[in-house]
Amino acid sequence: MDSLSEIRKRRRALGLPLSSLAQAIGRSDATLSRIERGQIRPSYEVVRRIEAYLDAREGALMPGLTAKDVMTRSVHTVEGTTPLHQAGTVMEQYGISQIPVVEGSKVTGSISETAVLRALAHQGHRATAMAREVQESAYPMVDIDFPVELLAAMLTRVPAVLVVHRGNLQGIVTKTDLIRGLRGSTIRRPSPA
Repeated sequence: MDSLSEIRKRRRALGLPLSSLAQAIGRSDATLSRIERGQIRPSYEVVRRIEAYLDAREGALMPGLTAKDVMTRSVHTVEGTTPLHQAGTVMEQYGISQIPVVEGSKVTGSISETAVLRALAHQGHRATAMAREVQESAYPMVDIDFPVELLAAMLTRVPAVLVVHRGNLQGIVTKTDLIRGLRGSTIRRPSPA
């Protein structure tokens, strides 16, 4: 598990009480609480048991769910030639923290709020930087029928996953989308003003 903080997020997304997970892995509530808060580092074996239990529970709650069931269908993108300040405005307008960068119909990378802040804080980039100049790696892409239980594991390592069908971008899945999808909540994005 890349981040121990993900344990608490995953447990809560499943609606599991701390005591249930603690009992399942053979540890006390207090010990698991300290692990979740980062106060102690568990052994590899304990982490493996936690992951196995959470993976199994996530799989039990999402039988047959696929990427198309939890994705946000309207994917906002910016062209590589988009001025950086404008990319930041798009993210702000739609209440998103990352956005794919495209060249025509091909995804070439991504921009996060962090990348925008870094570039805009650098004196030489304020007025002239374009999205392609500061873009980060592109998000992984999966087919619309990709199993949700595998998406959960991917999203512990990346901020978003793009969903495609026959090479065409169909949607995007973030951690928030996945949690809302698992809870059966409708995903609501702020509408443009």
